[in-house]
Amino acid sequence: MKWKTPIVSALAISALIACEDSAVIPVDKNSDEHGFSAPTETTARANQQVLDDLPFHNKQDFDDAIKGFIATDEALSITNARGEVIWRPTDYDFITGDAPASANPSLWRQAKLNNINGLFKVSERIYQIRGYDLANMSIIEGDTGWIVVDPLTAGETAAKGMALVRKHLGDKPITGIIFTHSHVDHFGGALGIISSAEIAERNIPVIAPIGFIEEATSENVIAGNAMMRRSTFSYGKNLPRTQRGHIGSGLGKAPAYGTTGILEPNYTVDTTGQELTVDGIDFIFQNASGSEAPSELIFYLPQLKTYCGAEVLSRNMHNIYTLRGAKVRDAVKWAGFINEAMAMAANADNYFASHHWPMWGNEQIIEYLEKQRDMYKYIHDQTMRLANSGLTPNEIAEEIEMPASLQQQFYNRGYYGTLKHNAKAVYQHYYGWYDGNPANLDALTEIDAGKKYVTLMGGPDAVIAAAQAAYDKGEYRWVAQLLNHLVFADPDNKQALGLLATAYDQLGYQSESGVWRDVYLNAALELRNGAPEKGMNMADAKGIITQTPVSKFFDAMSVRLNGMKADGVEKVINIRITDLNENHVLRIKNSVFHHTTGTVNTEANASIAISHALLTDMLTGGAGIKDVLTSDELEVEGSTIDLIQFFSLFEAPETTFNIVTP
Repeated sequence: MKWKTPIVSALAISALIACEDSAVIPVDKNSDEHGFSAPTETTARANQQVLDDLPFHNKQDFDDAIKGFIATDEALSITNARGEVIWRPTDYDFITGDAPASANPSLWRQAKLNNINGLFKVSERIYQIRGYDLANMSIIEGDTGWIVVDPLTAGETAAKGMALVRKHLGDKPITGIIFTHSHVDHFGGALGIISSAEIAERNIPVIAPIGFIEEATSENVIAGNAMMRRSTFSYGKNLPRTQRGHIGSGLGKAPAYGTTGILEPNYTVDTTGQELTVDGIDFIFQNASGSEAPSELIFYLPQLKTYCGAEVLSRNMHNIYTLRGAKVRDAVKWAGFINEAMAMAANADNYFASHHWPMWGNEQIIEYLEKQRDMYKYIHDQTMRLANSGLTPNEIAEEIEMPASLQQQFYNRGYYGTLKHNAKAVYQHYYGWYDGNPANLDALTEIDAGKKYVTLMGGPDAVIAAAQAAYDKGEYRWVAQLLNHLVFADPDNKQALGLLATAYDQLGYQSESGVWRDVYLNAALELRNGAPEKGMNMADAKGIITQTPVSKFFDAMSVRLNGMKADGVEKVINIRITDLNENHVLRIKNSVFHHTTGTVNTEANASIAISHALLTDMLTGGAGIKDVLTSDELEVEGSTIDLIQFFSLFEAPETTFNIVTP
């Protein structure tokens, strides 16, 4: 077996982790080829402090991460149908040895661990593909074939992972699919390993938690455009893979932006303790919906004494609120599900999950579950203690600290979620966005406030001088707040843009959270270069979109209606979806869009009969109204003019809108 750094064998492990124990971090003072500034002495000192404070001498994670290694593809480079590279582990080959001054040493350590990729044996009959996508694909050997758990984000990566399994473990058929939860990195690659036709033909169980299809297809529909734009910040999609760029998300490396699909479950888990035998393997399920995902399950394999924690548990602090933007999660429920899991895993000797590397030994597993449980419960309880004393979200984030008993374990570190933004999420869960201070009740917009602040401070030159002085002191958070006013007041001020970008560089370099790092560095990138020219390609998600109920698309249409343009307009359109045999009535009145299902309005302005595929293309931007009207898949009765006017009132959202500038 031959390894290539940073895909490491036990023999090479010392080279990977050497010199981590309180090493002195060197500082490079030159900007790199992508424009990212050099880390300052202040940043180097902050990162040195992390190196001194945490137990980097503990190498157990590195031993666990390479345990059971079978094989990998050292030349792996996965492309989509357009020939674009969507996954290439060698992009991260630079992550080895000591952390540079431009990376928090704790995050760098996590990034090295997440670099280790390939096919691994967890225990008898249980294997994992790790490092082929953001998440893991787990494979359980049944009596006659493979039971696949969480087939990754993209069909392309899932197919490559399954090919590696079959090459080294045997070309057996798939005899079961388990989706642990409703986030795309755990089901999106399903069609890359099996078709829905084969599922039906061979009666293969597809197991998912209650509400899976609804949640998997709907989370990003109404809020999807802004969420997708923000997710490119969170996961560093447009950042270079360098020491000053993206090094990983903490939860894994990054999502594979390939072709996504979904399978309809034919077995639903809705009760904790629910039992099922799949291809000779006994499963005991736990319904953990409402924890890390609105639809989620965990399971125990009693024959194999193995517990799967899905993503309720991971080797980092997770998000109670995600920076891409999603509904806040309930920290108390989350802790409660882990408490239930401790009983289910009471006799477990092996543990694996949907991210990161496994764990072995009952004592270690139970301690891990206990400390993950108590981490979420602590964040909840202490946030509410401080909130009930009158502290605002920002004050709570500054005040709250983790006790040593919970923050010295690397698996509780904030590589993905952070203590600060999770505490704010707990506050939001109970109190919403308003902090109780009436000055924040009807605050000015960023542009209006920025102009007034800049004037008050004596003009742009005075603001820049103050920001530079703060930067020289290492007060980068204050620099960001100060210059944000100037950038929103005067977005063409190159000096302000440059200095703000440099402050974001330093904040990114110091961040222990991979998500925080990517957000800061994406901000710096766009301050220097502007917003990206292209957004996400919706065609890649067609495998999911076609499974989304049509009513969900009409829900999304309602938030695309330009209310002022629609003022005074009253129109009714009948839509018959021919291949689904569905009727819908669409109505605009009082500048509001409504739809009803299963009826036909006899007084409609126009009626159309349209195929599901063409409607999907129209609603996702793949076909314009002119393309639709000239298609053979459309029949129109009534006023074509009214039909055109009706649809002209809906806006296609801007997929690359500005975030760090007006």
